[in-house]
Amino acid sequence: MSVVFAVAQMGPVHLADTKEAVVQRLIAMLREAHGRGARWVTFPELALTTFFPRYIYDTPEEYDAFFEEGLPSPAMAPLFEAAKDLRVGFYLGYAEKLHEGGQVHRYNTAVLVGPDGAILGKYRKVHLPGTKDPIGDGEFEHLEKRYFEVGDLGFPVFGTPDARMGLCICNDRRWPETFRVMALRGAEVFMLGYNTPTRNIHHPEPAHLREFHNALSLQSAAYQNGAWVMAAAKAGSEDGFAMIGGSCIIAPTGEVVARAISEDDEVIAHACDLELGAYIRRSVFDFARHRRPEHYGPITAQTGVEIAD
Repeated sequence: MSVVFAVAQMGPVHLADTKEAVVQRLIAMLREAHGRGARWVTFPELALTTFFPRYIYDTPEEYDAFFEEGLPSPAMAPLFEAAKDLRVGFYLGYAEKLHEGGQVHRYNTAVLVGPDGAILGKYRKVHLPGTKDPIGDGEFEHLEKRYFEVGDLGFPVFGTPDARMGLCICNDRRWPETFRVMALRGAEVFMLGYNTPTRNIHHPEPAHLREFHNALSLQSAAYQNGAWVMAAAKAGSEDGFAMIGGSCIIAPTGEVVARAISEDDEVIAHACDLELGAYIRRSVFDFARHRRPEHYGPITAQTGVEIAD
């Protein structure tokens, strides 16, 4: 069975941009994806605002404007309505604020919404990069640990009439455990958004490695788990701070079948043959026949390296 999936890359979102204007951009891309036959669209991480963890804020009064409360939040509502009218499902990354158990929690979150407008579920980012406190770099910071808690929902997979879909966000893609857990839960499609600076402020490296490692992680995840990958960037220069593009759709063979060529708002789409992934999961990566979890204990028993004497 083939299903058309689309990835909607976004160009920059600046501090001065309103959420209302950003949502209209998302709706325009949703309509374009629908016109190309897409049943599902993947939008980027933190799609409604600039990548605010690059800035230093000290109080919730300063940074809560970047967060959404409720689903859909008032800012999101027009996108939800347009998607329901078009009968197109979507993945959307956003900053989530909620009150629970008498406490306030904030997460880097993605929601999966079905073509009928129903909320299928959420994922909250587990692998938060960067630091909690500023490191004093003169250009920008990367403070996700300052503004977000570690996600508490694990790596969920959601069943739909089209495919079983797993969600993750940005830095999660660098950790193979992310995708293996979802694959063990039957994921046929991985959806993720990212906001990745072109400069690594923690570990200096050539700029070209940023996109290379992005593609390497995603292609490996697709092949080693026999699944399709939908990866959506927020790209370009946000108020002078550059982020990579490279939004793509990757087949379960590890091959890139569609790739964005710009750093602007851009829709790519592909008719994805889900049987291709099923074939790989029946052959080279038949988990039931070939995995040996009795030897994988250190993966969950420890975090850092431990060298036995």
